[in-house]
Formats: sequence, structure tokens, C-alpha cells
Amino acid sequence: MTGKLKAKAPAGRKAKKTNTRSRAPRTATNRAARKTELQYIPWETIPLEDLNPLLQRQFVVGQEIMVARVLLKKGCIVPEHSHHNEQLTYILEGALKFSIDGREIVVHAGEVLCIPGHMPHKAEALEDTVDLDVFNPPRADWINKTDQYLRGEK
Repeated sequence: MTGKLKAKAPAGRKAKKTNTRSRAPRTATNRAARKTELQYIPWETIPLEDLNPLLQRQFVVGQEIMVARVLLKKGCIVPEHSHHNEQLTYILEGALKFSIDGREIVVHAGEVLCIPGHMPHKAEALEDTVDLDVFNPPRADWINKTDQYLRGEK
């Protein structure tokens, strides 16, 4: 059967007339007004940023998302912190031990951890690790280099 089903009004009552006019098109928002550009960026074209002797990173920023390639040497500690950004961490090589939400979670190569915004967490590299982090929205503190918690000795 094709078409829409219409409900009949109970006996003795008239069916309520529905407004079938289409709405006027909405005006463009600032987000829609900004043109998103296609980006093709090989990792080897992005310089490695040295944050401390055990931690390096690279990242690419889109309009509403950010991906970072993070290289951690064994023993590297990412101190406890939180941010409003949702985070997906995908371990490409190695393993990270997270302390999060009162638990310790070891994430190995091929595994993913999804961290909600505002949830305090810290991590320790159990071996040399390559980690791919995805953030929504992009991390302003990383972009602006105001992420002092990462710029210590360990």
C-alpha cells in the first residue's frame, strides 16, 4: 500500500485540519555559511611536535572533528586531566593503561576506548605506543598550545 494513512475522527467529531503548507527555507547559519574544504594530508607531511622527551604528536583539524597521531615511549605518563571534548582512542601499536572512572583499563593494539566529555582520565604507556585520538569538537588547547599538562618531563 502506498501513500500516507490518515486517522479518522471519532463519530460525532470533525477531523482536525492539518497544515500542509511547507515551511519557508531557513536562513543559512554561520556553520553552513563557512565552506568546508576537502583535505588530503599524509602523516609524513606533518611535523612531529615534541611535547616532552617521551611524547610526540601530530594532528589534523577539520571543521568539527580532530584526529591526532600520538607517539608515546614506554613509561610515558599523560597526567590526569579532563576536557569537554568527546574522545575516541584507537591503539595502533603498543598498549596504554588508563585510570578512568575509578578503574584501570589496559587498551592494546587494535582496541578502542571511548571517553565521554568531562571525564577525568590519565594514561601510562606500557610499551612504545602509537595511538590515534579523535576529538569532537577539536581540542582548542592543543591547537593553541596551551596544553601545559602534556609538556612536562614525563
